[in-house]
Amino acid sequence: MQDSPVRIAFLDQVDERVAQVYESALPAGWTLVRSRSYDEADQVEAARDADVLFVSWTAASARVMSAAPELRLVQKLGVGTDRVDIDHCREHGVAVARLAGVNAVPVAEHVVLMILAALRQLPRSDRRVRAGEWFKEEARGFQRELRGRTVALIGLGHVGREVAKRLRPFEVDLRYHDPRRLSVEEEATLGIRYQELDEALAEADIVSLHLPLLPSTHRLLDDRRLRLLPRGAYLVNCARGGLIDEAALDRALRDGHLAGAALDCFEQEPVGVSPLFDHGTVVVTPHVAGATADNVAFVARRAYDNVRRYLAGDGLPVEDVVYLPAQPASPVRTAGAAIGGNA
Repeated sequence: MQDSPVRIAFLDQVDERVAQVYESALPAGWTLVRSRSYDEADQVEAARDADVLFVSWTAASARVMSAAPELRLVQKLGVGTDRVDIDHCREHGVAVARLAGVNAVPVAEHVVLMILAALRQLPRSDRRVRAGEWFKEEARGFQRELRGRTVALIGLGHVGREVAKRLRPFEVDLRYHDPRRLSVEEEATLGIRYQELDEALAEADIVSLHLPLLPSTHRLLDDRRLRLLPRGAYLVNCARGGLIDEAALDRALRDGHLAGAALDCFEQEPVGVSPLFDHGTVVVTPHVAGATADNVAFVARRAYDNVRRYLAGDGLPVEDVVYLPAQPASPVRTAGAAIGGNA
């Protein structure tokens, strides 16, 4: 397999330093072709004759995948595959893989950062100090501590567990809801208690979302559920924007039911302008929770290893499987191929 040429199309636009990591880690004899832009026509051109598509933020559409008759695998360089056309993959026997837990630590760190930033209203203080204000005594009236708060983690997969580990030293009361309840031993190790969803929301000072975006979770936090949160609670979302009804969140912030929110993701991205930006108690970042320079090489190695394993017929790690066709992948082409370069 190491000597077999593999053509990979990278559909996202990435920083050149990130691209260099992927190119330097490329196995000998393989080709990495990068799309010139996010324009679908450029992505189609990059995908021609590809065996594998690498996708991060961008969609893997039926049109792009149809341009690659040799396509065997769509590899998501992260976890969520809601932007991959799974129906097309099923119809054409294309496997879909994710990288379970690959961003768990950086995302968990960002979640803790966002919780603290929301409680302390960090953006507000930053703006005012830069404008020449000094308001130490006033800050005593609006800054809040994390210690002693009840924190509900909605979803306790790889990220949720890493968040729980990092929150324990803050002396918080940890609760969680997940479709799969942990064992008593696992709960004791994490220092966390299970609750049904509505109960967890109703008792939490801070709610942090860690769920995939599925039809069953789309706008899970609608107006009714947002109103279950105690008055003065905070909402944190570093998972998927579509988990929240943003209009309902805007209303809950506007009438003071929620004290604040910290959002790394939005239902439509790039977000442009949002009514949520009008609230001084909302902290926002551009879906960057898992995007750290330290993690790029690890993501690249995991992705290349999945490609190698799948195309060699060795299968994929169980937790990385999103869809596997009934028939194994066909052998890749045996013609020679160049290394690196842009489409």
